[in-house]
Amino acid sequence: MGKDKLRRFAEIETFANVMQLDEGKPFKGNWSKDHFKNDKPLILELACGKGEYTVSLAKLFPDHNFIGIDYKGNRIWRGAKTAIEENISNVAFLRIQIENILDYFDEGEISQIWITFPDPQPQLSREKKRLTSTRFLNKYKIIFNPEGILHLKTDSDAFHEFTLKMIGEHDMNLLKRTEDLYNSDLVTEVLSIKTYYEKKYLANDKNINYLSFSFK
Repeated sequence: MGKDKLRRFAEIETFANVMQLDEGKPFKGNWSKDHFKNDKPLILELACGKGEYTVSLAKLFPDHNFIGIDYKGNRIWRGAKTAIEENISNVAFLRIQIENILDYFDEGEISQIWITFPDPQPQLSREKKRLTSTRFLNKYKIIFNPEGILHLKTDSDAFHEFTLKMIGEHDMNLLKRTEDLYNSDLVTEVLSIKTYYEKKYLANDKNINYLSFSFK
Protein backbone atom coordinates (compact mmCIF):
# COMPACT_ATOMS: atom_id res chain seq x y z
CA MET A 1 0.00 0.00 0.00
CA GLY A 2 1.38 3.43 -0.97
CA LYS A 3 2.37 6.05 1.57
CA ASP A 4 -0.49 8.36 0.53
CA LYS A 5 -3.08 5.64 1.12
CA LEU A 6 -1.60 4.81 4.51
CA ARG A 7 -1.63 8.48 5.47
CA ARG A 8 -5.25 8.88 4.39
CA PHE A 9 -6.38 5.77 6.26
CA ALA A 10 -4.67 7.08 9.38
CA GLU A 11 -6.17 10.54 8.95
CA ILE A 12 -9.79 9.45 8.49
CA GLU A 13 -9.52 7.64 11.82
CA THR A 14 -9.45 11.14 13.35
CA PHE A 15 -12.33 12.59 11.30
CA ALA A 16 -15.55 13.11 13.27
CA ASN A 17 -17.56 12.98 10.03
CA VAL A 18 -16.40 9.47 9.09
CA MET A 19 -17.74 6.24 10.58
CA GLN A 20 -16.07 2.96 9.69
CA LEU A 21 -17.66 -0.48 9.74
CA ASP A 22 -19.37 -1.09 13.09
CA GLU A 23 -18.90 2.52 14.25
CA GLY A 24 -22.07 3.52 12.40
CA LYS A 25 -24.34 0.89 13.93
CA PRO A 26 -25.27 2.84 17.07
CA PHE A 27 -26.87 5.50 14.86
CA LYS A 28 -29.25 3.07 13.13
CA GLY A 29 -32.71 4.63 13.13
CA ASN A 30 -31.43 7.88 14.63
CA TRP A 31 -28.77 9.29 12.31
CA SER A 32 -30.30 12.75 12.13
CA LYS A 33 -31.00 12.98 15.85
CA ASP A 34 -27.87 11.34 17.28
CA HIS A 35 -25.16 12.15 14.73
CA PHE A 36 -26.33 15.36 13.04
CA LYS A 37 -28.19 16.61 16.14
CA ASN A 38 -31.29 17.68 14.21
CA ASP A 39 -34.44 16.28 12.62
CA LYS A 40 -33.66 16.96 8.94
CA PRO A 41 -34.40 14.38 6.22
CA LEU A 42 -31.60 11.92 5.46
CA ILE A 43 -30.21 11.31 1.96
CA LEU A 44 -27.60 8.72 0.92
CA GLU A 45 -25.12 8.55 -1.92
CA LEU A 46 -24.06 4.95 -2.58
CA ALA A 47 -20.62 4.08 -3.94
CA CYS A 48 -19.79 7.75 -3.40
CA GLY A 49 -16.08 7.46 -4.27
CA LYS A 50 -14.38 10.74 -3.40
CA GLY A 51 -17.67 12.17 -2.18
CA GLU A 52 -17.88 14.97 -4.74
CA TYR A 53 -21.61 14.55 -5.26
CA THR A 54 -22.33 14.08 -1.56
CA VAL A 55 -20.52 17.29 -0.60
CA SER A 56 -22.06 19.27 -3.46
CA LEU A 57 -25.57 18.12 -2.52
CA ALA A 58 -24.94 19.09 1.10
CA LYS A 59 -23.94 22.59 0.00
CA LEU A 60 -27.06 22.97 -2.15
CA PHE A 61 -29.46 21.61 0.49
CA PRO A 62 -28.48 22.72 4.01
CA ASP A 63 -31.95 21.66 5.18
CA HIS A 64 -31.07 17.98 4.59
CA ASN A 65 -28.46 15.60 5.99
CA PHE A 66 -26.25 13.60 3.63
CA ILE A 67 -24.21 10.41 4.05
CA GLY A 68 -21.81 9.15 1.41
CA ILE A 69 -21.20 5.40 1.52
CA ASP A 70 -18.19 3.60 0.10
CA TYR A 71 -15.84 0.86 1.24
CA LYS A 72 -12.60 2.46 0.06
CA GLY A 73 -11.37 4.72 2.84
CA ASN A 74 -8.70 6.43 0.78
CA ARG A 75 -11.47 7.71 -1.51
CA ILE A 76 -13.79 8.81 1.30
CA TRP A 77 -10.88 10.79 2.74
CA ARG A 78 -11.18 13.44 0.01
CA GLY A 79 -14.86 14.23 0.55
CA ALA A 80 -14.61 14.09 4.31
CA LYS A 81 -11.60 16.40 4.36
CA THR A 82 -13.33 18.89 2.06
CA ALA A 83 -16.38 18.93 4.33
CA ILE A 84 -14.18 19.61 7.35
CA GLU A 85 -12.15 22.31 5.60
CA GLU A 86 -15.29 24.06 4.36
CA ASN A 87 -17.20 23.57 7.63
CA ILE A 88 -20.05 21.65 6.00
CA SER A 89 -21.81 20.13 8.98
CA ASN A 90 -24.70 18.33 7.22
CA VAL A 91 -22.52 15.69 5.56
CA ALA A 92 -20.94 12.48 6.85
CA PHE A 93 -19.32 9.39 5.36
CA LEU A 94 -19.77 5.73 6.19
CA ARG A 95 -17.17 3.14 5.23
CA ILE A 96 -19.09 -0.11 4.80
CA GLN A 97 -20.05 -2.67 2.16
CA ILE A 98 -23.35 -1.48 0.66
CA GLU A 99 -24.72 -5.02 0.84
CA ASN A 100 -24.77 -4.56 4.64
CA ILE A 101 -26.83 -1.37 4.51
CA LEU A 102 -29.68 -2.80 6.59
CA ASP A 103 -27.30 -3.10 9.55
CA TYR A 104 -26.87 0.69 9.58
CA PHE A 105 -30.23 2.21 8.60
CA ASP A 106 -33.71 1.50 9.92
CA GLU A 107 -37.08 1.11 8.23
CA GLY A 108 -38.33 4.38 6.73
CA GLU A 109 -35.20 6.33 7.67
CA ILE A 110 -34.11 7.46 4.19
CA SER A 111 -35.83 10.01 1.96
CA GLN A 112 -33.61 9.75 -1.14
CA ILE A 113 -30.77 7.67 -2.54
CA TRP A 114 -28.32 8.84 -5.20
CA ILE A 115 -26.26 6.41 -7.25
CA THR A 116 -23.80 8.30 -9.44
CA PHE A 117 -21.62 6.49 -11.97
CA PRO A 118 -21.43 3.12 -10.21
CA ASP A 119 -19.48 0.16 -11.51
CA PRO A 120 -21.95 -1.26 -14.07
CA GLN A 121 -20.75 -4.82 -13.41
CA PRO A 122 -21.30 -5.71 -17.08
CA GLN A 123 -20.60 -9.44 -16.79
CA LEU A 124 -23.80 -11.49 -16.51
CA SER A 125 -22.20 -13.45 -13.66
CA ARG A 126 -21.98 -10.22 -11.64
CA GLU A 127 -25.59 -9.11 -12.15
CA LYS A 128 -26.39 -9.51 -8.44
CA LYS A 129 -23.65 -6.98 -7.63
CA ARG A 130 -25.30 -4.23 -9.67
CA LEU A 131 -26.61 -1.57 -7.29
CA THR A 132 -30.08 -1.63 -8.87
CA SER A 133 -30.43 -5.41 -8.91
CA THR A 134 -33.28 -7.12 -7.06
CA ARG A 135 -30.92 -7.94 -4.21
CA PHE A 136 -30.24 -4.27 -3.50
CA LEU A 137 -33.68 -2.91 -4.40
CA ASN A 138 -35.25 -5.10 -1.71
CA LYS A 139 -32.93 -3.48 0.84
CA TYR A 140 -33.62 0.06 -0.32
CA LYS A 141 -37.36 -0.53 -0.12
CA ILE A 142 -37.04 -1.27 3.58
CA ILE A 143 -35.05 1.85 4.52
CA PHE A 144 -37.00 4.26 2.26
CA ASN A 145 -39.80 6.34 3.73
CA PRO A 146 -43.10 6.26 1.77
CA GLU A 147 -42.03 9.18 -0.44
CA GLY A 148 -38.52 7.81 -1.04
CA ILE A 149 -36.90 8.48 -4.43
CA LEU A 150 -33.85 6.86 -6.02
CA HIS A 151 -31.76 8.80 -8.56
CA LEU A 152 -29.31 7.17 -10.98
CA LYS A 153 -26.73 8.91 -13.16
CA THR A 154 -24.60 6.65 -15.34
CA ASP A 155 -22.52 6.74 -18.49
CA SER A 156 -23.39 3.07 -19.08
CA ASP A 157 -26.30 2.63 -21.49
CA ALA A 158 -26.48 -1.05 -20.52
CA PHE A 159 -26.75 -0.25 -16.81
CA HIS A 160 -29.44 2.34 -17.55
CA GLU A 161 -31.43 -0.23 -19.53
CA PHE A 162 -30.92 -2.86 -16.85
CA THR A 163 -32.34 -0.48 -14.24
CA LEU A 164 -35.36 0.26 -16.42
CA LYS A 165 -35.92 -3.49 -16.66
CA MET A 166 -35.77 -3.78 -12.86
CA ILE A 167 -38.25 -0.90 -12.46
CA GLY A 168 -40.69 -2.76 -14.70
CA GLU A 169 -40.19 -6.14 -13.05
CA HIS A 170 -40.72 -4.70 -9.56
CA ASP A 171 -43.71 -2.57 -10.61
CA MET A 172 -42.07 0.65 -9.40
CA ASN A 173 -42.88 4.20 -10.46
CA LEU A 174 -40.57 5.63 -13.13
CA LEU A 175 -40.52 9.37 -12.44
CA LYS A 176 -37.99 10.82 -14.88
CA ARG A 177 -35.76 9.42 -17.59
CA THR A 178 -33.34 10.60 -20.24
CA GLU A 179 -30.54 8.96 -22.19
CA ASP A 180 -28.84 12.30 -22.86
CA LEU A 181 -29.11 14.46 -19.77
CA TYR A 182 -27.30 17.57 -20.95
CA ASN A 183 -29.36 17.79 -24.12
CA SER A 184 -32.65 17.27 -22.28
CA ASP A 185 -35.08 19.52 -20.44
CA LEU A 186 -34.42 17.59 -17.21
CA VAL A 187 -31.05 19.15 -16.45
CA THR A 188 -31.06 21.19 -13.23
CA GLU A 189 -28.47 22.63 -10.86
CA VAL A 190 -28.56 19.37 -8.92
CA LEU A 191 -28.16 17.16 -11.99
CA SER A 192 -25.41 19.45 -13.31
CA ILE A 193 -23.07 18.48 -10.46
CA LYS A 194 -20.15 16.78 -12.18
CA THR A 195 -17.73 14.33 -10.63
CA TYR A 196 -14.18 13.84 -11.83
CA TYR A 197 -15.21 10.80 -13.84
CA GLU A 198 -18.26 12.45 -15.35
CA LYS A 199 -16.09 15.29 -16.65
CA LYS A 200 -13.87 12.69 -18.34
CA TYR A 201 -16.88 10.99 -19.92
CA LEU A 202 -18.21 14.30 -21.22
CA ALA A 203 -14.80 15.25 -22.61
CA ASN A 204 -15.02 12.05 -24.66
CA ASP A 205 -18.53 12.97 -25.90
CA LYS A 206 -20.16 10.23 -23.84
CA ASN A 207 -23.88 10.60 -23.24
CA ILE A 208 -25.06 10.70 -19.62
CA ASN A 209 -28.14 8.70 -18.65
CA TYR A 210 -30.39 9.76 -15.78
CA LEU A 211 -33.51 8.31 -14.26
CA SER A 212 -35.41 8.49 -10.99
CA PHE A 213 -38.01 6.17 -9.54
CA SER A 214 -39.94 5.35 -6.40
CA PHE A 215 -41.48 2.27 -4.84
CA LYS A 216 -45.27 1.93 -4.87
